[in-house]
Amino acid sequence: MDLQLLSKNKVHGGWHKRYSHTSGVNNCDMTFAVFIPEAVDDHNRAPVLYWLSGLTCTDENFMQKAGAFRAAAEHGIILVAPDTSPRGEGVADDPQGNYDFGLGAGFYVNATQAPYSSHYHMFDYVSKELPEIIDAHFPTNAKKAISGHSMGGHGALVVGLSHPHAYSSISAFAPITHPIDCPWGQKAFQGYLGGDQSTWLRYDSCEMLKSIPPSECPPILVSQGLADNFLTEQLKPHCLAQAAEHAGIDIVIEEHAGYDHSYFFISSFIDQHIAFAANAFMN
Repeated sequence: MDLQLLSKNKVHGGWHKRYSHTSGVNNCDMTFAVFIPEAVDDHNRAPVLYWLSGLTCTDENFMQKAGAFRAAAEHGIILVAPDTSPRGEGVADDPQGNYDFGLGAGFYVNATQAPYSSHYHMFDYVSKELPEIIDAHFPTNAKKAISGHSMGGHGALVVGLSHPHAYSSISAFAPITHPIDCPWGQKAFQGYLGGDQSTWLRYDSCEMLKSIPPSECPPILVSQGLADNFLTEQLKPHCLAQAAEHAGIDIVIEEHAGYDHSYFFISSFIDQHIAFAANAFMN
């Protein structure tokens, strides 16, 4: 694997490093960031918490704004943050240049519609290719959890629920919970997957909960700010709560008055989410 180190910074005793590599599933170069706590090495391997970011973001948003390093170092957890979409020459973007589709908005699906099907396979990248790279090149112990924000919260739920035995826990900040029934999701699914809405269901966490036995579902934590501008139209956490109740699956959905959709919200509760993952790793 042609990992190319782009930068490195010492932080909380460990190392934050950014890499690029050629992605076979996305057919382009991809970028990811990793934080390795100081105590982690080949003789003291650690679990991994994957973080999926939201619309317009890259790996840098989470690593620079979330303030996650201290808690990750204390719990001995490796953090991995991929980019939110393929990028580069020849990678198709939204024809109108809108922020909610194309570059920076991969939506963590495997696109089937041209021209996006040539590169946009973020589901396979996050769930298969990237973990294989991380396990091959870094001191992991094969345990992993997944978390994310907004579009990335949707991705964390969908990837985690698609592979419930592979992830110790799933968590999300302000996730898009029911994308087949919100403008962001409908636009993305129409563009990436086409008009057959039956193909959309595998990427909708509310629909996915219908087919997962409660005993097989990993622990799930969702944090939602009640001052979030996108709460009613795009995020719809009540839909996730209803789907979980109907499926008999216990999901913790915490509401936080006054908090919005920003990294001010994420940085306020990221320690809780890292502790949530750490607790699941021990069970």
